[in-house]
Amino acid sequence: MPLTDLTHDDAVLRIGDLRTLRHDFTRFMMRHRFGMEEIVTKLTILRDEFALMHETNPIEHIASRLKSPDSLAEKMQRKGTQPTFASIRETITDIAGVRVTCSFVSDVHRIFDLLTGQSDLQVIDVRDYIAHPKDNGYRSLHTLLEVPVHLSDGAVPVSVEVQFRTIAMDFWASLEHKIHYKYRGLVPDDLQERLREAADSAHALDTRMESLHDEVKHLGEDGVETLTEQIRGDLVTGDELVPTEALINQLRRLAAEEE
Repeated sequence: MPLTDLTHDDAVLRIGDLRTLRHDFTRFMMRHRFGMEEIVTKLTILRDEFALMHETNPIEHIASRLKSPDSLAEKMQRKGTQPTFASIRETITDIAGVRVTCSFVSDVHRIFDLLTGQSDLQVIDVRDYIAHPKDNGYRSLHTLLEVPVHLSDGAVPVSVEVQFRTIAMDFWASLEHKIHYKYRGLVPDDLQERLREAADSAHALDTRMESLHDEVKHLGEDGVETLTEQIRGDLVTGDELVPTEALINQLRRLAAEEE
């Protein structure tokens, strides 16, 4: 029925329905935003504690995002979600998302354990795409957490998806996302194959850098002093490890001598 054909009472009712829907949707999204911010706060506390009290900080970066109404509507259509808030909560679990970027794979698991071990969080689901990568090469550790959000009328449980990645994994995932967006999801097979190869290369880099990091971490002061001046100069530039071949060979010799 065209709006011009509505009686005054019908028009008031229809506008009232729209206002109610807008209010309910705003409240629904607000809860997810607050849940997301709760998780970000917990991770920020961990990051700041490591920065102030420990020698190394396993958290490189924290990012968060809330799905836009358009993105939410598109996913509802794709998944066949009923247009009710209960159905949306049940079928779409990544309305609120947080991404944690770490230096090494061991840091990913360490922060995952520290976060999920907090007593007010409930782990709903875990998907380990590091141990079991997706077919396209994607690696990341996903968990779905339920966090209580305390509002004026009481606490409500809110689901938040948290992704843990290394820097190399995050770089690859960002590139893969841009390529899929450019090709509208229809990525040529040869490019898909090169993306998989790049994912394997990123994983190999993660493995090599962590191995090198572990060797350096266990040297101790006396071990560092045994390195030549040139290699010690290559060892650290600011806070960044520079893995020269000379350094790697020297570390291997030191490890062999200890055995």
